[in-house]
Amino acid sequence: MSGHVREWPAYRPQAIEPKWQREWEGRGLYEARETPDRPEFYCLDFFPYPSGEGLHVGHCRNYIPTDVIARFKRMQGYNVLHPMGWDAFGEPTEQFAITHGIHPRESTDRNTANFRRQMTLIGCSYDWTREIDSSDPRFYRWTQWFFLLLYKSGLAYRDTSWQWWCPVCQTTLSSHEVSGGVCWRGHSGVTKREIPSWYFRITKYADELISGLDQVDWPESIKTMQRNWIGRSEGYEIDFKTEAGERIPVFTTRPDTVYGATFFVLAPEHPMVARLAVPSQRAEVEGYIAAAVGKSEIERQAETKEKSGVFTGAHITNPLSGERIPVWIADYVLPTYGTGAVMGVPAHDQRDYGFARQFGLPVKVVIAPPIEDSKIEDWKIEDPKIEDWKIEDWKIEDWKIEDLRLPEAHTGPGIMVNSGPFDGLANEEGIQRIGEYLEERGVGRRAVQYKMRDWLISRQRYWGTPIPIVYCQNCGVVPVPEEQLPVLLPAMADFAPDGSGRSPLARLPEFVDTTCPECEGPARRETDTMGGFACSSWYYLRFASPHYDEGPFEPEAMRYWMPVDVYVGGAEHAVLHLLYARFWTKAIADAGLVPFREPFARLMNQGQLLGPAGQRMSKSRGNVIIPDEMVAQYGADALRVYEMFMAPFEQDVAWSTEGINGARRFLNRIWNLYAEGYDASAQFQEEDPDLERRLHKTIRRVTQRIADFRFNTMISTLMEFANELSERQRSGNWRSGSFHQALETVMLLLAPAVPHIAEELWQMTGHAGSVHEQTWPDWNEDLARDEVRQIPVQVDGKVRGVVELAVDATQEEAEEEVFSRGGIQQRIAGREVEKVFYVPGKIFSIVTKAGQRM
Repeated sequence: MSGHVREWPAYRPQAIEPKWQREWEGRGLYEARETPDRPEFYCLDFFPYPSGEGLHVGHCRNYIPTDVIARFKRMQGYNVLHPMGWDAFGEPTEQFAITHGIHPRESTDRNTANFRRQMTLIGCSYDWTREIDSSDPRFYRWTQWFFLLLYKSGLAYRDTSWQWWCPVCQTTLSSHEVSGGVCWRGHSGVTKREIPSWYFRITKYADELISGLDQVDWPESIKTMQRNWIGRSEGYEIDFKTEAGERIPVFTTRPDTVYGATFFVLAPEHPMVARLAVPSQRAEVEGYIAAAVGKSEIERQAETKEKSGVFTGAHITNPLSGERIPVWIADYVLPTYGTGAVMGVPAHDQRDYGFARQFGLPVKVVIAPPIEDSKIEDWKIEDPKIEDWKIEDWKIEDWKIEDLRLPEAHTGPGIMVNSGPFDGLANEEGIQRIGEYLEERGVGRRAVQYKMRDWLISRQRYWGTPIPIVYCQNCGVVPVPEEQLPVLLPAMADFAPDGSGRSPLARLPEFVDTTCPECEGPARRETDTMGGFACSSWYYLRFASPHYDEGPFEPEAMRYWMPVDVYVGGAEHAVLHLLYARFWTKAIADAGLVPFREPFARLMNQGQLLGPAGQRMSKSRGNVIIPDEMVAQYGADALRVYEMFMAPFEQDVAWSTEGINGARRFLNRIWNLYAEGYDASAQFQEEDPDLERRLHKTIRRVTQRIADFRFNTMISTLMEFANELSERQRSGNWRSGSFHQALETVMLLLAPAVPHIAEELWQMTGHAGSVHEQTWPDWNEDLARDEVRQIPVQVDGKVRGVVELAVDATQEEAEEEVFSRGGIQQRIAGREVEKVFYVPGKIFSIVTKAGQRM
């Protein structure tokens, strides 16, 4: 190190930041290489769509924190893979191109170039030598290769079934892309059509997709969403018979309620509807079906909506009671769950109950609430009078065999009544006994059902990976040989859908007409393209060796880097993308291609950054803030500080100009701290034990908070320590070896969060090399140990628990510790927290709105 730098210029990030960005790129500082003697760390952002002209500051809540993690892990000695690429195929990019009157190839190249520039502008340390683009034939060649692998494994198949169809988008849509008869782009008139399409058999892995969630470090909310989406249910499939003797199976988890079925419901799309509807009801049935298929599954199953349905005029026989019950169709029954048929048990299912009350159908109680000392004959009471029904207030004499007017369904446990030979059994035992009885009589069988359906992969659009299949009159469906891949997407000037329901590729004879690979006779290519999720289901593997051309990835590189250590992105992909990627990984693991079955070891979801008024950023609202403007005015490091400091990582928050001003003031304080207090040539003998303890606590806290994605408290920790150093400087209490060591260490602690100012300070203080190549500081456990106290926690004036907090814990740290406690969360569940008070070292108090009214 040289002597103290006497002439420090003013802090000018607009000069500092581009200089270091050029230097880092020129040196290849962030290029990842497989180095067996170093531990690896793979940090990955969700694959972004280049379907916009550029980034706004909301995107930075994803990219800045992952950059901090990547830089931090490098300084800890890890060989870090932190790549970036583009989910370029698919309708978002195609629609952007159509809207702007350009080809999607042109818009993709233009937008990705701008994204890359902006990511560099904010200091992201991506390895750009590994950049990939899903619309590049060098990439989608392998997407097609995987399709063939799935096809040969029986996991890709073609079928004709009911699918959502948007007349404006001119393509099939998955169920999550439709709500209220409106597609994800806002087009009304979405209906269902029977369309031949390609599917991936994701349902084969349904059970493992559930059990595998126990092996990964993901937010519980995301795991719950995936489990609910898969929707595994164990039960029985029971055969009801029509008057013509045709069998219609139903799936139920409650065989103990079969005797309570008073009606039968089919989904409007059920194939038996047409045969069962009597002539006098046919017109009404057809009208109802036409209306039902235009509704989304969410609408159809909404608990709050008024039930609708139509009587078919037909009846069906209950296989146990022998009763003849009416057959209805109703849109609350979905064709995609179970068998598309439901036995209506209104006394014990709330949805069935609402339907029965709507149409005046009987309600037959077969599970009575358990009441001590009751006998079966006590339930034979006629004509009960029941007002203001509450289950806990019922008495034996309130029950009746037949039509009891319940205010709501009883869905809990109880004693079986009105159930023939099973009367008197606890219903839990009845489930087992009736299940065995159904199997013995040959009218039922054990079954498992899932809400999840197979993955619809076909899209009738241009901008996507061509499906490598041809159709031959002699040979039928024929996969394209691997040596003929890629099946290139041809250039099309007019690539918009034409309303025919076919892909635009169907209009190109030079693409469609081909030769059969088996018999060499004339054949036709498949003209559907794959939905964009196909590309994003395996791209993380390609980053391991993006230039490898003998397979989708180089095996040794894959084994070195995979699986992904931390995967970061928005919760909007909580189900489909993550579920599809997990399926894809399991399928190729079964093919022997990878040695793991879960692709993402840890998952983190950032919160949304809203506009200043709390609304989502969009051009139409005029509230989009782009990073270019913020960097030009405040600097990239200030933007980075504010993006991390504004709120906890996973929390939604609104943009504030005052907030970024505060970030810039903090960086000025850091700069002046070194300009006024750093002297490399001075020989300090005096030590400051208190400052040493504070330094080691700061190292520990910053390290732990980066690792835990608590970036806001990481920044606040650095701010607090910088303030402490500034106070000592102002008071003249800074000429010590401890103070000098603190300044040396702070540059390292700052480096992941604010890489440009940290690099500049490192150079200006006479250090060699890059600050980003230095070793992350460690702490002394004895010096870093917190003095702790037991702090009582009050909720609405009553002590509800005790937490252990450091004596010098801040309000933010205390809140983080208290609100992470399950017992405290239970105490305030369902209430809105009005105020929080923390008296350091004494008490923590929570006041809720509910508590204030008490």
